[in-house]
Amino acid sequence: MKTRNIFLYILMIFSFLGCEKFLEEEPRALIAPETFFASENDARQAVNGIYGILKNNSIYGQVGLDHFYDNGADIIEPNRSANFVEPIGNYSMNEALADVSVQKMSVSDTWKDLYRIIFSANIIIDRVTGNTAISQDAQIDIIAETTFIRALCYWHITNLWGAAPYYTEPLTIDEVRVLGRTDKETIVNGVLADLQFAQANLQDSYTGDQSGRASKWAAAIIEAKIYMQQKKWQPGLDKCLQIINQSPHSLLPTYAEVFDPSNEYNSEIIWSLDFAKDIRSQFEEGTVREDGTLPAAFGNGNWRPSMFSPRLRDEPKNSSERSALAAALNERGEAFNGTGLQVASKDFAEKFPLNDLRRPLNIADTYLGFELNFPYMPKFWNLDVNNSPRFNHSDNRLVFRLADVYLMAAECENEINGPSNAYQYIHPIRERAYNTQAEWELVGLSQQEFREAIYDERKWELAGECFRRYDLIRWGILLDVVQNLEYRFWKPNENIKPYHVLLPIPLQELELNPALLDADPTNNGYR
Repeated sequence: MKTRNIFLYILMIFSFLGCEKFLEEEPRALIAPETFFASENDARQAVNGIYGILKNNSIYGQVGLDHFYDNGADIIEPNRSANFVEPIGNYSMNEALADVSVQKMSVSDTWKDLYRIIFSANIIIDRVTGNTAISQDAQIDIIAETTFIRALCYWHITNLWGAAPYYTEPLTIDEVRVLGRTDKETIVNGVLADLQFAQANLQDSYTGDQSGRASKWAAAIIEAKIYMQQKKWQPGLDKCLQIINQSPHSLLPTYAEVFDPSNEYNSEIIWSLDFAKDIRSQFEEGTVREDGTLPAAFGNGNWRPSMFSPRLRDEPKNSSERSALAAALNERGEAFNGTGLQVASKDFAEKFPLNDLRRPLNIADTYLGFELNFPYMPKFWNLDVNNSPRFNHSDNRLVFRLADVYLMAAECENEINGPSNAYQYIHPIRERAYNTQAEWELVGLSQQEFREAIYDERKWELAGECFRRYDLIRWGILLDVVQNLEYRFWKPNENIKPYHVLLPIPLQELELNPALLDADPTNNGYR
């Protein structure tokens, strides 16, 4: 899907969805004719369109979901006082700040784009169902894939806002703009139904130019995560074991191999969104120059590696060696041309075990013999100047991988029966992280000690992979963890409040649709 073309007529569906004020737009020639999808290809291109929105900066393209799932916890901090990270990372968020958009990465941008996908997915499902121009098998496949993407978006919405507008029909804008909030349990039940349908009808895996599509196992891992969030440990374990034993995925021998940019579809990756250098999606935000060309900062290329890569002006620690560092990088065809905005937190860097083989991939405080100012996370780097320039990386965006499932299975088993049979799931992850059995083997732990071992193991293994705040919230320990940390910038430990487990619905949305306050006049505690 790296060079997927989206034809002009598909823009008729989505062009109005790119507007800044989604609910203020009037529908213009959406999909009025029932026969709009005149072929299977028409419908496939529409599905590609909603994948394109998933890759926007507000969701998976830059620091969209990273804001909410990683910043303001105990793994990632910015290397400077960045305005678009501050409301989340420093817990100063309010309804008005939720609307402040910097490079399309605000709370409001994420809310809008998730609902743009849902709005579009409902139309696709409606127009494909029973469409005689599309074979029955293709109908099922397209509907299953679109249903998965809709479920993914609603899952994120419930994680970030709890109760929220929920609909699965092809409503008009006028109908959407008056919807109130549906309770989280009802939405999650709908998500589970969608995920189960997707698992029943999607393929085990996709290859070639279809490799970026979500398989049935992407749906399965979300289902398992929901069960764990609900503390339904046995269904969670059953689903994890189904993935481990029946999926085509397997753990790689080493941690470093997982993040090899030359092997983006390795066996451990359950789902990653594919990005392409020098290709622009029609659904991405950006500015076109007068000559019709695109600035290098915009495109289908993945912005995320640039967030983790250092910028030369910050490095090295001895600034008099900057020219020497630049020369050493240049000899390798590399550059410190990122933003450095996502670095290892002070606490994370200090506590990461020195004998853990994952440490060099998660904490780099030296490079090419130069001591660095900040501890970076090189597993997300791509310093290749020619093949992966700043804001134009072809690197895939990792979403789910099998190591996560092993740790989920270990947690579920421990919660059901204690640690005796849980070691078998955590040990394969630790075994490749240490040189000797004495280092990786866990023995004689109580249930609570094993629980705490999981807290740490998920931190070391999945650092920066957009799970940490989600995990801390579902464990009920976010407040305690944040309040007991020392941070490099700001004072989130002093600012965090119990209601910060959710985000506020942005003020602009409340002004457009006052019904959003009917079920909760406090807006998740922010007023």
